[in-house]
Amino acid sequence: MHAVAASQRDLPVAVFDSGVGGLTVLHECLVSLPHEDFLYLGDTGRFPYGTRSPDELRRFAGELAEILLAEGAKLIVVACNSATAAALPELRERLAGRVPVVAVVAPEARLAAATTRNGRVGLLATPATVASGAYDRALADASGGRAALHPVATAELAPLIQAGGEIDERTVAAVERACEPLLGAGVDTVILGCTHYPLVRPAIQRCLGRGVEIVTSGQAIVDEIERELDAAGSAAPSGRRGDYRFLATGDVDEFRRLGTRFLQLPIATVGHVPVAAPTEVAA
Repeated sequence: MHAVAASQRDLPVAVFDSGVGGLTVLHECLVSLPHEDFLYLGDTGRFPYGTRSPDELRRFAGELAEILLAEGAKLIVVACNSATAAALPELRERLAGRVPVVAVVAPEARLAAATTRNGRVGLLATPATVASGAYDRALADASGGRAALHPVATAELAPLIQAGGEIDERTVAAVERACEPLLGAGVDTVILGCTHYPLVRPAIQRCLGRGVEIVTSGQAIVDEIERELDAAGSAAPSGRRGDYRFLATGDVDEFRRLGTRFLQLPIATVGHVPVAAPTEVAA
């Protein structure tokens, strides 16, 4: 373990996502690591990420990471599956020697490989995440090739959840359309490959049935954060009570409204940060 100044141990763990979906990850972090400070950045001004190109997602991820480093982050969590799938190798190379990077995809794949009984693992994710093949590679590595991935891309589910309304017939219908191929494939484990999806987990579980295990990123990410902070010697003292704060690139009032539902904890204020406009129109 490296010797680290006390001031660095008091710096925040930073989390970024395309919108408010990553707050489902932050919730797990706040519950499991109450002594750490957290800073969350939601790129709501450029949501959704799920239909954007890999090049644009790499640019977004790099820009958001630099904003968080300027805010004093001691570790960065990429809570967005689309950004992880497109940008993680380049982001880790960019930030090497500056700050550790933890991301979704690999932790979920490891958990799914350990959970599946019949070797058939389903994936619900955005088109960008499915097209990247990131989960295929991660599951193959985690299972030693013993598990097969059955991915389903849905462009409609995350925007319906991000809208923040009640779970209605449109949402249930979108869930049923996404789950139908998974049921046909006989999967016994399903990865929710978008941080928005845990908000409709009951609907997904009802559609899949009680015999199908659902894997989400929350606890797996917490375990990764703890390992990285311990290795760097930068974990906050366990006896303190941590704080959390929020930044958004879009409407801060809308973020506060939606975020309270996703986080299941109070959000007092949200700061606004400007970012570069998208250079491409999402398909």
